Parts: sequence; structure tokens; C-alpha cells
Amino acid sequence: MEADWEMEVGGDAPVIDALWSGLMDLRIAPERVSELPEVAAMPALADALVALNAPASPVWTAKCDVWPVDAFDPDELDAPHEDGLQAIGCYIDLLPRSAAQWRGPEEAADWCKGVCDRMRALRLSCCRVDLVVRGARLAPEKLDYGVTAYLTAAGAGPGAASDALGAALAALADTVCAAASPSAPDQSYNENTGE
Repeated sequence: MEADWEMEVGGDAPVIDALWSGLMDLRIAPERVSELPEVAAMPALADALVALNAPASPVWTAKCDVWPVDAFDPDELDAPHEDGLQAIGCYIDLLPRSAAQWRGPEEAADWCKGVCDRMRALRLSCCRVDLVVRGARLAPEKLDYGVTAYLTAAGAGPGAASDALGAALAALADTVCAAASPSAPDQSYNENTGE
């Protein structure tokens, strides 16, 4: 699978806002995942979101979206010509479950590098993931760090592209959750104190 990462922190770079009014906290109510309109457009997204918000996951999610991709390079998706006709994209904002997890952008970048290394080893074609380290608003008046995961997949038609994206979403969730260290202390983020 194709996988890469980059950092977009500071200046006019986008910030992940976990305090937005439409947040559906799937850590608390995973059964509500079917209410998300993005899940109606991409049913495989439901399993990935539930896994990424599960107690064993090192992250939780704040936002996601799915859209058809008009302009793409099949080579960047490791897609043979006959499978590079249509593409679909998705993003998921990932936030640290532990207050001590990503104290700075370098720690978030190291995490992204590890996830990318593991994902590159997977035998998946017609898809890629790009992880972007960003500032994240997890508590009022405090800027932390998060990661936006962009996934793109291609296929000979819309169904094949959706299947490839579903496989990429499952691979991302499995890779992220498998990377969680069972010996790490359970330090849930307290949004009231920012710790």
C-alpha cells in the first residue's frame, strides 16, 4: 500500500477542531455510527470508525468525509491502468487518546512514520494513505496536535473504488490499533483541564 506523511502546523494551516458543535463522540456511543451521513455513502467507514474509537485504540476521531475524486494519478495509488478509472477519497481526523501521547508535532510525526512504515508493508493496491500532522483544538485556549488521515482508492468503476477504499480503511484501523502499546498507561484526555 502506498503511504506517506507530512506536517502542516502553524501559520494559516488548518486546525482540527474537536470542540465543534456537531461532534458525535463515538468513544461514548459507538452504536450511533450508522447515523453519520458519511457512513451511508461508505458503509465500510463504520467499522473503521468504531475500531478507531474503541478503548484499545490509541486515537479517537472527530470528523470524517467521503467524496468522489475527479483528478488523480493511478500510479500514486499503485493502480493498473484498467483499475485506475474512478477514485473515491475519505478523510478522518485522528486525535490522541492520551494527554501525554503527542506533546509536540515531532511526536505526532514519529507516530505517523511508524504507521506509514507498517502500511507500506501491506499488500494492497489501488489505494494510498497520507497522514498530515496538524494543530488540534482539544480544549479551550490550548492547542494540541492531531493527524488527518486522507485515504484515496481507485477501481474500474464506483463499486470497485469503494471496495478498495473499504480495504484501505480496514487496513488503517487495524494498523493504528495494532500499534497501541498494551503497556502504555491509560491516560485519557481530560477536555476540561487539557491534560
